[in-house]
Amino acid sequence: MSTEAVLMMIVALVIVWGGLVVSILALRARPERADYPAGGEDDHREDTEILRHDT
Repeated sequence: MSTEAVLMMIVALVIVWGGLVVSILALRARPERADYPAGGEDDHREDTEILRHDT
């Protein structure tokens, strides 16, 4: 392997594995989202029912 190829391999490994490590650390710091966007109201339908639209 040439020197350039080894350098590109190292850069690629750092990007991929570094991104994985940063993502894991970020998820450990904030595992669940605390704020959600405003949505519709809960109509208390069971999740097992057939989907019905109110249109």
